[in-house]
Amino acid sequence: MKEINKIHTFVICAYKESPYLENCILSLISQKSVLKGQSMVVLYTSTPNNFITSLCEKYEIEQFTGQGGSIGADWNSSLSFVETKYATIAHQDDIYRSSYGSEVLQMFIDDSELNIAFSDYYEIDEYEEIRIRNTNLKVKTFALKLMNLWKNKHYQRRIYAFGNFICCPAVSYNMERLKKFKFNEQMKMVLDWDMWERIMKFSGTIAYTSKRLMAHRIHNESETTNNTVDKNREKEEYQMFRRYWGRGMSSFLMKFYVKNQKNNIK
Repeated sequence: MKEINKIHTFVICAYKESPYLENCILSLISQKSVLKGQSMVVLYTSTPNNFITSLCEKYEIEQFTGQGGSIGADWNSSLSFVETKYATIAHQDDIYRSSYGSEVLQMFIDDSELNIAFSDYYEIDEYEEIRIRNTNLKVKTFALKLMNLWKNKHYQRRIYAFGNFICCPAVSYNMERLKKFKFNEQMKMVLDWDMWERIMKFSGTIAYTSKRLMAHRIHNESETTNNTVDKNREKEEYQMFRRYWGRGMSSFLMKFYVKNQKNNIK
């Protein structure tokens, strides 16, 4: 799979027949880093079908398949096919600005100790209309700017104790430094929060750019919406807060989190 001079892979994690997949693909093959020959685009799915295969053939994207079972299993499997030093798991419903790849690659180049690099983001609906930047997103951006003020791990983890402010599809990984890390395949919703929390304990650094380089789609069929409706998200987020706080503080913080979850339900 590896191509000469490629140092980064966008691996699309595709599931069933998403009407948004093609636009995700178009946003990735138009990346400046792809056009410069730094990045490549591949696709992974645990639900192979003619719809996905036809799009891969149309855009000449290599397709990989594996056995699913959970979001974590799919994300781990998708990364297992990456042979480049850096990788981004691209979510099939989302769209990436053309400069995303080149921006995060520069962050990795500037810091050899960098484990993950991520950007700010904005939200769109099923019609690709930009959603109003709500209080939840404003709080996340403020917290990330606070985290970015000081590279001290203890400081960053204390800020992160107030919630998961990192948008999973906006994250890129240094695969050489994170060989031993896997997503928790038993978790349904906060597996990204769990992953970032563990990475923050690991030697090395994390880096954030305040540029909004990708669009996260919110719609009624998304896993975020489904897990919010059936309370999985609420249960797992409480468990994450308990890693940092006692029962009282965790319950207090969850009151705000439950309110913010409603932003994912129309």
